[in-house]
Amino acid sequence: MRIPMSATPHRQSGMLLEVRPEGLTIPEPPRFHDLEAERLHRKQRLAACLRIFSLHGFDAGIAGHISCRDPILTDHFWVNPLAVHFSRVKVSDLVLVDHDGRIAEGRHPVNAAAFSIHSRIHRARPDVMAAAHSHSLYGTTYASLGQLIPPITQEACVFYQDHTVMQAYNGIASELSEGELIAQTLGGTKAVICRNHGLFTVGHTVEEAVFWFLRMERACEQTLLALAAGRPIEVDDATAKLTAKQIGTPKAGWFGLQPLVDKVLAEQPDLLE
Repeated sequence: MRIPMSATPHRQSGMLLEVRPEGLTIPEPPRFHDLEAERLHRKQRLAACLRIFSLHGFDAGIAGHISCRDPILTDHFWVNPLAVHFSRVKVSDLVLVDHDGRIAEGRHPVNAAAFSIHSRIHRARPDVMAAAHSHSLYGTTYASLGQLIPPITQEACVFYQDHTVMQAYNGIASELSEGELIAQTLGGTKAVICRNHGLFTVGHTVEEAVFWFLRMERACEQTLLALAAGRPIEVDDATAKLTAKQIGTPKAGWFGLQPLVDKVLAEQPDLLE
């Protein structure tokens, strides 16, 4: 199968990544003059990211969802269909839904919790292009503590002073009021830990949102292991802030996922169908 141009993996030759005070010198995400081409690109990346969730074992029955704002109908977002395994989702399976719950495109139903949460996040945060959530093992386990992630590793520093905790659990988040509470607690940060529930991450691209989810899941795993082993030493405030500035930017999040996006596009081209 020939991969469409908009799905061609990102490449930039003759470039050395440098660490500067303002962060890594990395490429820019692609820019589009054609909104239809941008829509296709976002849908392809969303399908690829759902396959990436599957690669990491973020499958828990019908739970878990990733959304991406539509570049044309900006009060609509694309989301994975209900009860289709992450490993099998294709571009043609994605569902377009508006903030009031009306399905504009797609042949599958949508998870009620996915609509309740993602519609409120996208409505509250116009800067957010994508949001990700799954009932991942370490994220859900750490969420039961109801605590922020301490800056004890480089991965954890990505979220230093840039995530929140929602200190409430009201069952399955199928009500709009629950989505509104999650969006309110998220505020202007990149992630929220919902106590007794799990992690939600957002980004300016779908790759960024998903990369933050992968990093946060790893940070939760590291923290749980460190706490079980002893008393981990936290990174000092100045260094944690510097590290977050260096590797916690939207561009760093987008670029960090590109190797995995390249992998699934090369190995699972059926997702483009």
